[in-house]
Amino acid sequence: GPAFPTPAHNLKNDGMTLRDYFAAKAMQGMLANPKLQAQILMAGQSWIEESAWAVADAMLKAREYE
Repeated sequence: GPAFPTPAHNLKNDGMTLRDYFAAKAMQGMLANPKLQAQILMAGQSWIEESAWAVADAMLKAREYE
């Protein structure tokens, strides 16, 4: 199911997807890691986005085995 669903009056608000949540957490960790700063600066914004989505997809795949 979605992460952080919030029921609203006559509005559909299912919250963010679990993939979104995992990607946000991965990006937060990567951006907070000083060892990755040089790589992030050299590779640019697309590297961090692609990496965060890759981590999220890996987490979702790992959940299939639970």
